[in-house]
Amino acid sequence: MTEFVIAYLLLGLVAGFVAGLLGVGGGLIIVPVLVWLLEAQGLTQDAMHYALGTSLASILFTSISSLRAHHARGAVEWSTVRRITPGILFGTFVGAALAAQLSPVPLKIFFVSFLFYAAAQMWWNFKPGSHRQLPGFAGMFGAGGVIGAVSSWVGIGGGTLSVPFQLWCNVPLHRAIGTSAAIGLPIAAAGAAGYALHQPAGAAAPGTLGYIHLVALACIAAGSVSTAPLGARAAHALPVGRLKRIFALLLFALAIRMTWSLF
Repeated sequence: MTEFVIAYLLLGLVAGFVAGLLGVGGGLIIVPVLVWLLEAQGLTQDAMHYALGTSLASILFTSISSLRAHHARGAVEWSTVRRITPGILFGTFVGAALAAQLSPVPLKIFFVSFLFYAAAQMWWNFKPGSHRQLPGFAGMFGAGGVIGAVSSWVGIGGGTLSVPFQLWCNVPLHRAIGTSAAIGLPIAAAGAAGYALHQPAGAAAPGTLGYIHLVALACIAAGSVSTAPLGARAAHALPVGRLKRIFALLLFALAIRMTWSLF
């Protein structure tokens, strides 16, 4: 068990540093690696569910430190957070509840597809054109619902979706990133609750709460919280554009590896 605790901690250290350095959710790394670690421990049937639930729960800790840093710089549009949060909570909780009922295969297929999308977005640096303003209540609820539902199925804080949505609505990039960090908190809270409240189909693994692996959560959260500030500082000294392309290659490799595991 000791070697897995060390592996969880190392995973958190890497995910936190990358999240701080590149401004992307550590869930894109946490979920696939955690699936393989849990399968190595014998949780082959529910590994994907545990990985998603644990990843979302870990974002509870990292998002708080992230949003505090962005808020201190005045980069969080709290009015946007308030308007989109009802849809976020609804979409994330319902999405997590639905995902908990599914077999691992469709979840893995959806996650792999999203990994390819995220890798392509990062490699080619896609940025949608600014075409409109932020919508009213119905539009914000719908956008929040979609962002929350997708995030619950891939175990991320939603930045890969919420930042492009805000850019499309004429929000400046630095404010879109800061606001996205705040949006990650309700996503993590609702997603973690959705997975925690559902019991595994088979026998529950020791040290778990629903589909949240508590030992992995503690180690990943401790590691990511400690290295995220280091990554943020390194972002000002390292060639982030080139590093994003390297990270995109890593995402492509993870997506191909998970695709191979499906067969």
